[in-house]
Amino acid sequence: MILRFFGFLFAAGTLVFLVGAAGAAYLIWHFGRDLPDYTALRNHQPAVMTRVHAADGSLMLEVARERRLHMPIQAVPRMVINAFVSAEDKNFFSHRGVDPEGLARAVVNNIRYWGQRRPEGASTITQQVAKNFLLTNEASIERKIREALVALRMELVYSKEQILELYLNEIYLGQINSVQAYGIAAASLLYFDKAVQELTLAEAAYLAALPKGPSNYHPFRFREIAIARRNYVLDRMLEDGHINREQHREARTQPLGVVENRAQRRVAGAEYFAEEVRRQLLERYGEKQLMEGGLSVRTTLDPAMQVMLRKALVDGLVRFDQQRGWRGPITRLNLAVGGEWGRQLAGVRELADVAPWRLAVVLQVQPNQATIGLQPSRLRDGIGSDRETGSIGLAQMSWARPAEGPRRGAPVRAPSDVLQVGDVVYVEPVANQPGVFALRQVPEIAGGAIAMDPHTGRVLAMVGGFSFSDSVFNRATQAFRQPGSSFKTFIYAAALDNGYTPASVVLDAPFELDLGPGQGVWRPENYDGRSAGPSTLRGGMERSRNLMTVRLANDMGMPLVAEYARRFGIYDDMPQVLAMSLGAGETTVFRMTAGYSMIANGGRRIRPTFIDRIQDRHGRTIFRHDERQCSDCNVEHFANGLAPPDLIDRREQVIDPLVAYQMTSMMEGVVQRGTGAIIRSVGRPLAGKTGTTNEEKDAWFVGYSPNLAMGVYLGYDRPRPMGRGMTGGGIAAPIFRDFMAMALRDRPSTPFPVPPGIHFVRIDARTGLRTSGATGANVILEAFRPGQNPPDSFSIIGDTAYDGRRLTVNPAVDRQVGSGTGGLY
Repeated sequence: MILRFFGFLFAAGTLVFLVGAAGAAYLIWHFGRDLPDYTALRNHQPAVMTRVHAADGSLMLEVARERRLHMPIQAVPRMVINAFVSAEDKNFFSHRGVDPEGLARAVVNNIRYWGQRRPEGASTITQQVAKNFLLTNEASIERKIREALVALRMELVYSKEQILELYLNEIYLGQINSVQAYGIAAASLLYFDKAVQELTLAEAAYLAALPKGPSNYHPFRFREIAIARRNYVLDRMLEDGHINREQHREARTQPLGVVENRAQRRVAGAEYFAEEVRRQLLERYGEKQLMEGGLSVRTTLDPAMQVMLRKALVDGLVRFDQQRGWRGPITRLNLAVGGEWGRQLAGVRELADVAPWRLAVVLQVQPNQATIGLQPSRLRDGIGSDRETGSIGLAQMSWARPAEGPRRGAPVRAPSDVLQVGDVVYVEPVANQPGVFALRQVPEIAGGAIAMDPHTGRVLAMVGGFSFSDSVFNRATQAFRQPGSSFKTFIYAAALDNGYTPASVVLDAPFELDLGPGQGVWRPENYDGRSAGPSTLRGGMERSRNLMTVRLANDMGMPLVAEYARRFGIYDDMPQVLAMSLGAGETTVFRMTAGYSMIANGGRRIRPTFIDRIQDRHGRTIFRHDERQCSDCNVEHFANGLAPPDLIDRREQVIDPLVAYQMTSMMEGVVQRGTGAIIRSVGRPLAGKTGTTNEEKDAWFVGYSPNLAMGVYLGYDRPRPMGRGMTGGGIAAPIFRDFMAMALRDRPSTPFPVPPGIHFVRIDARTGLRTSGATGANVILEAFRPGQNPPDSFSIIGDTAYDGRRLTVNPAVDRQVGSGTGGLY
């Protein structure tokens, strides 16, 4: 009987086992028949953000759909791994994908606290990887079963280290100020501005606390809760034997240490530069590679020089704008209603890149000053502040003469002439006067500037306008404007490269060109409306003589001029009409500065670039601007005391290097005696050329030192006259001056190098004739190429002659028909 009973139990147990096994097999088959291919994780390429750096390594820009940096598991400190394992899956290294102990504990706790708190999960790190990579976030029993099955299969194929690497690089770890972090490498930078290897125990524990709910443990909004969760992770690490009691005690006493305002630590004022690089990367590699490819981009930007260039341009724009007067406040607040002024002012949009300018509201207008309330520099959780105030003295608003209305141009005699209570304005702190601010307004005038290494084409700094927050349009690279007389440099370069000398004489006299039937007559004029008679090329360059330039271009022929414009990259296909010789075509500051750089470097072609090098996510270089090869550039070569190797320069020679030096010498004269004389105060060897277009719609200056080129233009975005006298020498050259004074301050003063073959002859700058020991303001040492020498005497065709003592000029108009030649003397 007993044997029969035990036989029955055995049979029943066997039946139950078989049925259970069959059921389990069916469930495994049912839920596993369409599981995703987990083996694809071997080739998984996570979306990694692209990071753009300045030349010194400073971060400029991060571009990503998910802000993530990939980090190999071998580079992750053991302490960080232990923190995440203790927080998320203490049996990770012992289970096979599913943790029975954790599952049992979760079941017990969920029964015990049923309805009192959110159900506790039992997902292992492997299961989380399976869910994040291969499944959905659907909360269902079916998804949990599929998750467990995938996890079990993954453990058969992948090592624990491989699974952990996927997890630590994929997990979402929250955000600060709308900047998100995926993976521990990105999170370490976001929260602590450190590499993962630099994290302390307390910092690693805080990161490990975040996967459960990053928003619940925000370091600023829920600081105490965040610290409590971090300490819980430290407790678990102690319990699991990963740290000792002394380490545990010390780490629990540490503050969170999360870095605030991290975004402000990026390169200042480089928004236009960064956006130009982003556009180029998008064009070169496409959106997917840019947003997910993990490119590491080293740009050519010099952060210190960027600050200098932005200051020089902004100061120039503000200086011009203030001369035009005060246009009124940005807006006006009704301080009698709507609560405290801080909350109202917080609702006014502030340009994000105009520091140290700040928004302020006028609180009170007094006889000698206006009291203002300042918009907080950082608002937390939308809360304003009424505490920070200051004042604007009468002296700090004296420039603000009304630009319009019945009092237009009237002097400011009292603050009430300019401001009213409730006015929202920009202000700037006055140096060494705490609490005192100067009144400011966003300029209407626009402009762009660029600084470049003339020998390599590396763009060292660029400013595309007053404020990127106000307008993303880059006036240094995207604005096509007429360069005016700054284009004359390339006319003169073409002339010197084709047989003329700086002492060649051209007639500066009225000129007419019959444009053909029904098209009238073109009569160009010099800016001052006067003519100087016969003048040397140097004189014409220094004084920016339009009539001389037209004659010179007419004599050479516009096809030749167009060819040189193409060589220097100013125009791709310049219309071959004579007006183009005066800069009537449109080009960019970027192109003009690159063209001048080729003269500065001795006539070598350069490829201007914003990017030095690009590496892919694996560190392989996929682009390098400098393509020169150097087989001897290695540590052993220099360690043995050998001389630096010579790099072969195979770049195209755009013009003769001797001609390039002659042009540099002539443009030094522009700075020393000509239209750019305001720059002379810098006290360094500088060369360049002014440019002013018809009706003063654009003002330019482009020039260089031996190792730094810079170009700038000013003009309204919708071109209109800026006012009589607003020339390149008057408003653009001071910006060049201010920038060069800052950029060259700590550099040695070096002259422009003279290439072999140049010889100098003392001449009279007015006539181009050789002098015999004479001295005076008009006597200079002129640069000549081999075979060139100034004449001792000459006779000029057209009733114009020099008898050795004086010039006599027939004032008759030099008339040309169609494209006929003539007019060169």
